Amino acid sequence: MTEQTALVDKRDGGDKPDSAVVRDALGVGVAVGLSGFAFGVTSAGSGLTLLQTCALSLLVFTGASQFALVGALAAGGNPLTAAAGAFFLGVRNAFYGLRLSQLLALPSAVRPFAAHWVIDETAAVALAQPTRRSVRLGFTVTGLSLYVLWNLTTLVGALGAEAIGDTDTWGLDAAAPAVFLALLAPMLTTGVERAVAGLAVLLGLGLLPVLPAGVPVLVAALAAPVVLWAHGRRTDPAARGGDR
Repeated sequence: MTEQTALVDKRDGGDKPDSAVVRDALGVGVAVGLSGFAFGVTSAGSGLTLLQTCALSLLVFTGASQFALVGALAAGGNPLTAAAGAFFLGVRNAFYGLRLSQLLALPSAVRPFAAHWVIDETAAVALAQPTRRSVRLGFTVTGLSLYVLWNLTTLVGALGAEAIGDTDTWGLDAAAPAVFLALLAPMLTTGVERAVAGLAVLLGLGLLPVLPAGVPVLVAALAAPVVLWAHGRRTDPAARGGDR
């Protein structure tokens, strides 16, 4: 029996009430879905039309990438650079998909639609479940509630931004960074994760005055390999020359 098969069998041997899975999934979906309002406000305030703002939430549906894209555009960045930064932030979802495809084991016809819901929140809820049934239920409820609410609040936020006019006057230009940091902070549970986040912040803020808009976020992505390399050097005796 392979390690992968053993893990799936181990998960299928557990049990968790459906009501508990639904409760946890709805809690995540509602809490995060409401932050779509901040994206709608930020996107409309950066100059995107109502249709463009709603299309981003409907078709892209990954908050960090959406915020990065409209933030770079609002700062006057090149659209290609802004899109590249958003793309690199969204690459992590592909790795979630590799793991979730094993646990969900969905029919081929359903996988393209399920892939659209592979984001941080659905992955977190699904991976926390003990059985395949609860994995599927958690993923579906989280994805559906979050997708519906995120898009509704995006629409409300964009309409509200158009109604109030200049969002900078109300301080709403800071809404996107504030929401993103609030979502990110609880995920930083290890020293390595905090080090990556800290170095990324330093690189992004330090290079902001000297590089074109959208480029600092690309450079900040180098924080992860740099920190992981340094961590490996520190924990591997052979790398430090300890095994001679």
